[in-house]
Amino acid sequence: MKTRLRISPIENTTFGAWVHDLDVRELDEESFADVYDAWIEYGLLIFPGQFLSKDEQDTFARRFGELEFTAAAISNITSDGTVHSAEDNDLVKSLKGNQDWHFDSTYMPVQAKGAVFTAEIVPPSGGDTGWTDARAAYDALDDATKELLEGKQAYHSLYYSMGRSNLLPTMKEDGSYGLYGYHDMDVSLRPLTKVHPVTGRTNLLLGRHAHNIVGMSEADSTALIDKLNAAASQPPRTYQHQWTAGEAVIWDNRCVMHRGVPWKMDEPRRMWHTRIAGDPVTESAVNHASAELSPQAEAMKSQLFD
Repeated sequence: MKTRLRISPIENTTFGAWVHDLDVRELDEESFADVYDAWIEYGLLIFPGQFLSKDEQDTFARRFGELEFTAAAISNITSDGTVHSAEDNDLVKSLKGNQDWHFDSTYMPVQAKGAVFTAEIVPPSGGDTGWTDARAAYDALDDATKELLEGKQAYHSLYYSMGRSNLLPTMKEDGSYGLYGYHDMDVSLRPLTKVHPVTGRTNLLLGRHAHNIVGMSEADSTALIDKLNAAASQPPRTYQHQWTAGEAVIWDNRCVMHRGVPWKMDEPRRMWHTRIAGDPVTESAVNHASAELSPQAEAMKSQLFD
């Protein structure tokens, strides 16, 4: 029997919704179709009280597409139970880098389609996650700015974003970082605006990884990107979620940016992130046309997150 969805749009925002009284492990095809349609419409869905295992989380994510990588811990707790808080710790650096607005995997040849994120261990305060509606952000621009952005492209790089924040990880003896996203392929080039492949709506495509707009000076490019990122992340286009253990969310990474919110790093926090792979036809970087997903993604993932 089809499960009727009980959806409550998030108040005072342009996007996002709660989905109540639903176990994502038990969705039949018709009910999943309704969840998918809601995901496309709202960009962000929150499911209370799921308490998914890693395999269950991955199974739910696979209903939306192939995976870029399976459930990975986004946490200051390592596998031996140690809680890390030192400023020079590579894990801490990675977590702090995530606290600036970004889209996932724009620095890769294929931008991620979306992500399923769940909460296992939540600190007493802080550690929220924020999301921004990049569709509404584009809609709010004046005509002159929209015209300025038309046809322009910027590079996206994890080296850039982490370097700018002074958060690059420790370099290995061979001169590499050996972590997910620090690849030696061409730096991904993407348009400043993106048309969603399902809805046809235009949204901004920027975030912390974007830099060096083609045809602009470095200073002018940085100033414009910073200005647009700041404008995009203003109410009513944002939502900051205070986590409760067991909650699951899924967001559309093609049109919604996100960021982590700081917390006291000596307090344990463990979230699980499953990344849904983008379609190479619609999510490839301009200079990586017909790109395929990296066969190293799953192997490299553990070096960063576990």
